[in-house]
Amino acid sequence: MVKDGVSVWEDCLQFIRGQVGEQSFKTWFEPIKPISLVDHVLTIQVPSQFFYEYLEEHYVHVLRQVIFNELGPEGRLEYSVIVDSGSVRNQPYVVTLPNQNQNKWDKKGASDPTISNPFEMPSLEAESRYSNLNPNYDFDNYIEGDCNRLARSAGLAVAQKPGVTSFNPLMIYGGVGLGKTHLVQAIGNRVSNDNKNNFVLYVSSEKFTTQFTDAIKNNSIQSFTNFYLQVDTLLIDDVQFFAGKEKTQEMFFHIFNHLHQNGRQIVMSSDRPPRDLKGLQDRLLSRFKWGLTADLQMPDFETRMAIISRKMQSDGIFIPDDVVEYLAYSVDTNVRELEGVLISLIAHATLNKTDINLELAKQTLKNIVHDIESEVGVDYIQKTVGEYFQISVEDLKDKTRKKEIVIARQVAMYLCKEYTNHSLKSIGYHFGGRDHSTVIHAVQSVNDMMEYDSKFAHQIEELKKKMRMKSV
Repeated sequence: MVKDGVSVWEDCLQFIRGQVGEQSFKTWFEPIKPISLVDHVLTIQVPSQFFYEYLEEHYVHVLRQVIFNELGPEGRLEYSVIVDSGSVRNQPYVVTLPNQNQNKWDKKGASDPTISNPFEMPSLEAESRYSNLNPNYDFDNYIEGDCNRLARSAGLAVAQKPGVTSFNPLMIYGGVGLGKTHLVQAIGNRVSNDNKNNFVLYVSSEKFTTQFTDAIKNNSIQSFTNFYLQVDTLLIDDVQFFAGKEKTQEMFFHIFNHLHQNGRQIVMSSDRPPRDLKGLQDRLLSRFKWGLTADLQMPDFETRMAIISRKMQSDGIFIPDDVVEYLAYSVDTNVRELEGVLISLIAHATLNKTDINLELAKQTLKNIVHDIESEVGVDYIQKTVGEYFQISVEDLKDKTRKKEIVIARQVAMYLCKEYTNHSLKSIGYHFGGRDHSTVIHAVQSVNDMMEYDSKFAHQIEELKKKMRMKSV
């Protein structure tokens, strides 16, 4: 006798009643409605997403056992989940989810890469065009330093074994221009290159939201859901932009759960750690913390030097060591600004038909970097202090220990600390490559002398007036 969905589900309920308590049965199984039975796939409707999650978490083994009993080894169960109950104007919509792994797509007949529906699964041959990955972002040109070592190492581990490590999800956070997108896409490129059968998808949170909105308008929610549920490695950039978008969060939560439960890899980026994200549901934030959260910080001096050298080397351009050091010290904000400076420097050298040297670097940075742009910079302070004490700038940078030169050098360092945003290490570099401890000692010495030597204090005040007049 051919059974329909209703009769199969009634038989399932008889078995389930004997496996769970009466109260649990009334709460979690009586509200379920059988929808259809097609090709050994029984579809049941549950009243909410929470309902679906609870069944999957607490009763999945019972459900799989009863489906096996009723439909055999080929039997499968799918949920029709009411995500939005709708209103008078808006019809409710549902999404269908499997409760176990399924084949990603039928590879036979996947020869035609033309896809009319943007959410249909692409063929293997056409997969790369839908991954949205930039091939220039890889681990080879992602310079490692103290600022990113944990994130890079975790990203590499995930790329080598997606969905297998405990870093799932992997959340990478950091400020603007610190390399979040580069690292996220490097993971995707490595996974895609090492495993051609792994469907990798990179998408920004804004694009995900736009696609979801369009799916609602076009009544294609199921196509949208089916597409994302079949991704093997999902890379979501800037998840902080999900804030305040309740329905989008519901859908992403839904997709996140399914992918995670089925061993798929999820990598996300944000401009702040999960604990500081506002406007996101608590249950979504809690899942962001399931795996590993790693931060990216501003690159240190050595890392910036390595980035400059690697960038110029890849472009086939020679740059002197003193220029590399100068740029690394002067641009200490983020990688994006550093790369912008390098592009400008190359452009100036090309247009002026000249080699890249220290003077050209200084001229280029005057129009870009705030500290260089300011009239009260290290160069101006050194020149002003040198003239005041009748000492050359070269003497201030020299290794000489003559008392009058040492005092003038300490004063110049003190003023650099007061009137520029250079780090102690950067100030020391501009004074003959001295370390930060020398600068600390210089500042303290000047403060001490000002306390017991009124004449010296008056000299410092005169120099400060010159600084203030220039900054006006």
